[in-house]
Amino acid sequence: MGSRQVSNRDWQGKRITVAGLGVSGISAARALAGLGSVVTVVDGGDSETHRTRAAELAELGISVRLGDAETLPEGTDLVVTSPGWKPSSPLFAAAAEAGVDVVGDVEIAWRLRGPDAAPWLAITGTNGKTTTTRMLASILSAAGLRTAAIGNIGTPIVDVVMGDEKYDVLAVELSSYQLHWAPSLRAHSAAVLNLAPDHLDWHGSMQAYAADKGRIYEGNTVACVYNVADPATEDLVREADVEEGCRAVGFTLGTPGPSQLGVVDGILVDRAFVENRQKQAQELAEVTDVDPPAPHNIANALAAAALARAFGVAPAAVRDGLRAFRPDAHRIERVAEVEGVTYIDDSKATNTHAAEASLAAYDPIVWIAGGLAKGATFDETVERSAKRLRGVVLIGADRALIREALARHAPEVPVVDLDRTDTGAMSAAVREAALLARPGDTVLLAPACASMDMFANYNTRGEAFAEAVRALAAERA
Repeated sequence: MGSRQVSNRDWQGKRITVAGLGVSGISAARALAGLGSVVTVVDGGDSETHRTRAAELAELGISVRLGDAETLPEGTDLVVTSPGWKPSSPLFAAAAEAGVDVVGDVEIAWRLRGPDAAPWLAITGTNGKTTTTRMLASILSAAGLRTAAIGNIGTPIVDVVMGDEKYDVLAVELSSYQLHWAPSLRAHSAAVLNLAPDHLDWHGSMQAYAADKGRIYEGNTVACVYNVADPATEDLVREADVEEGCRAVGFTLGTPGPSQLGVVDGILVDRAFVENRQKQAQELAEVTDVDPPAPHNIANALAAAALARAFGVAPAAVRDGLRAFRPDAHRIERVAEVEGVTYIDDSKATNTHAAEASLAAYDPIVWIAGGLAKGATFDETVERSAKRLRGVVLIGADRALIREALARHAPEVPVVDLDRTDTGAMSAAVREAALLARPGDTVLLAPACASMDMFANYNTRGEAFAEAVRALAAERA
């Protein structure tokens, strides 16, 4: 999996336009300027923060054009875009008209790898990417391998590839945006965890969104890991052009068939990377080794284990890595138990697919939901979860959409509709949920919506929930 030696000659004097003055844009601009490219960064913003960043780049000889993100700088040889820029952006239309390629920071990182570059184990999906990538890194570390979780998380990917630290293998989280702009990427092995409608305003259609996710399988050499419960992920494997000998490997919460990983009697087992797949199964870990052992998190663990096993990691390292892993904040995070009621923060559940996974993990539930729906509908989510619901507390701008779905599919479930968006709304929501809950119940913040109508981001929303729960606990202690 090595690559050609990165030569300054490949980049010397190349006129590169970087779209976006964010973290990944700055990282790419610095790296390319360091290789001798003539770099111009363009950004539609012109705030004090933008000007400060522009001044820092100017000291490195990088030009920055603020307030105009539509005009292609004259003589541009290549455009490097930040992930969030839509393919329909006027800058890219101008690039296409001029015959100039547009690529992303992941593509640049891939092209900049040295001859002894670490192979990439890549992960995408609508939900669970970050958790699975970090689980994989934990397993690889437990195997004694030098690794890092990078890509859509943590350190910019270009910085890692260009840095001095040497790695044996990299765990790489990739968004659909990043994959759209990374035509040359060829991973050792890759996984698509799941597919559900998301970011359709960016991609234009579900078909286009799925196709960009499927790019992660192109050129895989050892394993294409898919979700048995989500046939669309297996369809992407079938459509991929992979290296000869690369295998399709499924993961399932049920008993695995040959070439699958799954669960048998509370044990995570491997029937893919064993000598006799027809008759053998290798024990990897117990369900209780996964924190938390919610069904969708077990699926994440199986996907991470499959990629690690594809790289030759021993079973004991899978177990040790899963035991050592702790999820990030606001991902099905237990906040407290108050008077026999457990309070769970899954503020990261910003779409219906993620919320359904959370709702499937608990019973009975008082559900706190709502926010910005991003065009989503809630009938299927409510219908699948209705039997688990003790009550629902609704917050946020688009809460009426959820209320209407509840009226259609769960009319017997009590609903509290909080018509307020001030900073005390979450505290009120927690108090209302506490009134609905009984000992043994779970109060679950799984909003199924984005947070920006009331909060800066999902982290802030989760922190507000946790703070309200802790205040409730202190009162009732």
